[in-house]
Amino acid sequence: MRILSLRYLLFLVFCFLLLGCSKSEKKYSFAGRVVSKRSDTHTLVVDHENIPGFMAAMTMPYPVAATIDLSTVKAGDLIQARVVVHNDGDYELDQVRVTDSSHRLSEPEEITQLVPGQEIPDVPLLNQDGKSIHLSDFRGKSVLLTFIYTRCPMPNFCPRLSSLFASVERKLAQDPTEYAKTHLVSISIDPKFDTPPVLRSYGLAYLGGDAKGFDHWSFTVPTPQNLEKLAKAFALLYEEEDNQIAHSMSTVLIDPGGRLVKEWNVSDWTSDEAISAMREAGNAKR
Repeated sequence: MRILSLRYLLFLVFCFLLLGCSKSEKKYSFAGRVVSKRSDTHTLVVDHENIPGFMAAMTMPYPVAATIDLSTVKAGDLIQARVVVHNDGDYELDQVRVTDSSHRLSEPEEITQLVPGQEIPDVPLLNQDGKSIHLSDFRGKSVLLTFIYTRCPMPNFCPRLSSLFASVERKLAQDPTEYAKTHLVSISIDPKFDTPPVLRSYGLAYLGGDAKGFDHWSFTVPTPQNLEKLAKAFALLYEEEDNQIAHSMSTVLIDPGGRLVKEWNVSDWTSDEAISAMREAGNAKR
């Protein structure tokens, strides 16, 4: 099984999005190996077989229907399930059944993450200008942070998150007072490819070509070791194969004291919601 080439994956995603316009749900048989499980978001990352009419064999996160008990599903299990694509284009697994548990991982597959009120790891990050920075550089400000990679081909993943951040950036810029009390940070999960020049070019596309925006929105990349630390802190799942990265989503709000306030694990939040949360975090008594 493999992660698809960019061109073919874009084609499949385009076809997938069209399913949201259909008049009825689409349902597909599903089989694969569980790579990891995240109970708090009820999500499985699965290395799955070809799904005729829907998706070629690849590794990616799948939300699971709330009615499914995941307590008996472990990393390494082979499973069978059904993919349900709803009328709005959202998809999830149901009828999840473990067919082979003989290859379960001996180590715990659950990822422990920070809880609100705990301090964020202050690892060094290389920004779009090649300068080493730390999240502590933004103490005194509310910081909205997310994880992306510049080659991500899934419209509802990195491009969606970066577009949301661009909307937050534009709206905050309309109020100089709020702008001065906030900061945005995008962290790449692709240290091998996302060098500072690549991040700078990527960032300019979302900043409308205005490099002044980098003073308020940092595009950064950690070392692989520090990426692991951040991933553990925010329960971020990612796996690289064939120059593509299957990953979950994590957007977090950090208060002016460097503590976790809130986390979004999907991209269905709005820019107004994020700005309101940033404002509240900045005004909270510390």
